[in-house]
Amino acid sequence: MTPDRFFTLMLLLESREAVTTQELASALGVSLRTITRDLNWLRDAGLPVTAHRGRLGGVTMLPGSGLDLTRLTPGERDHLSLTGLDEKQRAELNASVESRRALSKIAATQPRRVRELLPLTDVVHVDSRPWRQAQAFGTTPASLIDAVRRGRRLRIEYDSPRACPRDLVVDPYGLFAKAGIWYLVADCARVPRMYRLERITTWKEVDRPRRIRESQTLATVAAALIAQWEHNHAIEISATIDQTQIERAQRIFGLRLVRDDHEESATGHKVTIRFLHLEDVRALLPFGSAITVHGPTEARAHLRDLATSLAHHYAPPTTS
Repeated sequence: MTPDRFFTLMLLLESREAVTTQELASALGVSLRTITRDLNWLRDAGLPVTAHRGRLGGVTMLPGSGLDLTRLTPGERDHLSLTGLDEKQRAELNASVESRRALSKIAATQPRRVRELLPLTDVVHVDSRPWRQAQAFGTTPASLIDAVRRGRRLRIEYDSPRACPRDLVVDPYGLFAKAGIWYLVADCARVPRMYRLERITTWKEVDRPRRIRESQTLATVAAALIAQWEHNHAIEISATIDQTQIERAQRIFGLRLVRDDHEESATGHKVTIRFLHLEDVRALLPFGSAITVHGPTEARAHLRDLATSLAHHYAPPTTS
């Protein structure tokens, strides 16, 4: 069990009289099998977690046996419930101060051991950002979070690489961080979409409550969008194509190739090319050095392996 999931699970058990395993699994975004394993882990650790069957039953924890939530302010409890964020992402949401204060209060209530280990926060640091990430512009998570929490519709201007900036009215579910990139997850004309915050150039609240689809949450919509994205294109590479080869590349890759008109020079064009499988990047080999792949790293590594294998295949025979 991850530390984030442990704290969230403890908060849920402490703040409710009884909660079903299905409710716990939905809140944590895990399967029933995983939540059952987590509850067994808490019992094995000596925490008095009990489960009662029946219509009025559920999972409970004896009062005073877990985290002392009375020491936490409502804001600290709210920020501590954010799971899966690293320190930079908490800072981007203006949540790092209250999160650290809440964790320090919880740590102060735990019994000290004779030979106490160093705190994990002192010896483990997580940064989920990819290497050489470009400087982000556009909207920041901290500037948008309050508007999203008010549950209002938003009017955004979205600078899509595939079209001119668009003026859209969306019904937001919330903010979603994936691989170091922040997205606004929202319905546009009842269709779910993910909008990169760095491409939202302007936004304002609409004086109307959001209208999201029934039985849908931020977690379920984000999961469906990710599954759809992975089905449609498993890998997306960024590259620079020489000026002399851009038209040929467009003929070969068609709609899979998207030009970034903001990143052009006299010698090359910045592009994004989508492939269903990593193996499909071999289609770039005929372009030789006219295409330079910048990322992801697995695409560069695979092209390097393919080129090495090809060079060995045509290497002149050695003479003894």
